[in-house]
Amino acid sequence: MPVADTDMAAKLAELDAYIDSLPTKEGKLITVLHKAQDIIGYLPFDAQHHIARRLGVPSSKVYGVVTFYSFFNIKPKGKYKIACCMGTACFVRGAQAIVDEFKKRLSVETGEATKDMLFSLDTIRCVGACGLAPVISVNGKIYGRVAPDDVNKIIEEYMAKDGGSVG
Repeated sequence: MPVADTDMAAKLAELDAYIDSLPTKEGKLITVLHKAQDIIGYLPFDAQHHIARRLGVPSSKVYGVVTFYSFFNIKPKGKYKIACCMGTACFVRGAQAIVDEFKKRLSVETGEATKDMLFSLDTIRCVGACGLAPVISVNGKIYGRVAPDDVNKIIEEYMAKDGGSVG
């Protein structure tokens, strides 16, 4: 069995232990999905089917919940999750230019992770910091009044934590 399959099998076994510990499985889909994402890092289709079988619900229901709520991910995310606010205030103050600069500097599209899995880039609706627009978040840390010229400095801050640099 390849290492990746062995790793996934171990993660699903951990998830199974969690599911088995629940007093009831009824109404626990979202709770189990959160736990699965904590364990696996995201919710690949194989894990969704596994959860559906374990909870006795249709796979379509699991997929519907996963794709409805923005806090669930069906693609792997990087160690540093960059989220650019695209709410009205941020958008009007140039958020798209910031997203474009992150895409250029990281060589990714929105919703993707870098090949080294260090960064992922997403957009979000609003972080509630409109007075600081445009705003980005990296793993929950808020950066306000961000300009495209700030993007490289922000990336470098996190690269330095991992001993690297942006080319």
